[in-house]
Amino acid sequence: MLWGTAGAAGALAVRGGVDVAPVSLAAARLLIGGLLLAVLTGAPAAVALLTGRGPARVPMLLAAVAAAGYQLAFFAAVTRTGVAIGTVVAIGSGPIFTGVLAWLIDGVRPTPRWAAATAAAVAGCAVLIAGGGVAAGGEVLSGILFALLGGLLYAFYAIIAARVISAGTPSGVVMGAMFGGAGVVMLPILLTSDFTWLGSAAGLGTAVYLGCATTALACFVYGLGLRTTPVATAATLTLAEPAVAALLGVVVLGERLAPASLAGLGLLAAALVLVALPSGGVRLLVRRRPAVPERAESSA
Repeated sequence: MLWGTAGAAGALAVRGGVDVAPVSLAAARLLIGGLLLAVLTGAPAAVALLTGRGPARVPMLLAAVAAAGYQLAFFAAVTRTGVAIGTVVAIGSGPIFTGVLAWLIDGVRPTPRWAAATAAAVAGCAVLIAGGGVAAGGEVLSGILFALLGGLLYAFYAIIAARVISAGTPSGVVMGAMFGGAGVVMLPILLTSDFTWLGSAAGLGTAVYLGCATTALACFVYGLGLRTTPVATAATLTLAEPAVAALLGVVVLGERLAPASLAGLGLLAAALVLVALPSGGVRLLVRRRPAVPERAESSA
């Protein structure tokens, strides 16, 4: 849900006169949020996780690069295909890649219920975003490939985070190391772009909100979830992001959803409820007939 507020925050900043390139905004968001997360969760431990001699060092370094690469791949996709197609492919392919990689790497075979719910969620996400019409750019094929790369990078760093957390490292330290490292990777991109927009109150406020709420806090609670939730299920649940973004577009930005988009929103919500139910939870939705009490035996 926190990730879903990023789009509305950026749109409000643009309406307020902030002239910022998406890549520059993403770099500032990762730098502020990642470093804040690393500091609040224990900077020495996060740095040690990335630079020490433990078995998690190389995977965590790769995860940090992947987290930064996801941002770059996503924006490369949407500039080529348009926001609708790029968002659907990047966000929708993430849970699929996560389920497949979890199966290949950890041997965790996806359940039929997860597969059905994920398929329904991806379909709902596609209908939700594209229901009002898709505006695509001229380099659709290359854009789709970048979006698929983004989904794969997301799955990669999510699985690494889940494995390191399951090995006993505190989730806050793992997320702080990963996104703090990603912020450092994005620093040269921020410095080589036009970052004068940070000099305005609206621009700085937007960057601080995106960094603190949609990166630091969001990733912290995501890490808490990974302690007890299978990574494939967690990836599917993050498809709530476009649903929240769409609702905020209606409530905050005054946008309107087409009937097809409303249907997609309902399908997505139903899929998220299905995948979030605990084992046996589906049976609770079926009303059972009350049991007939046995006749008490009479006592002599």
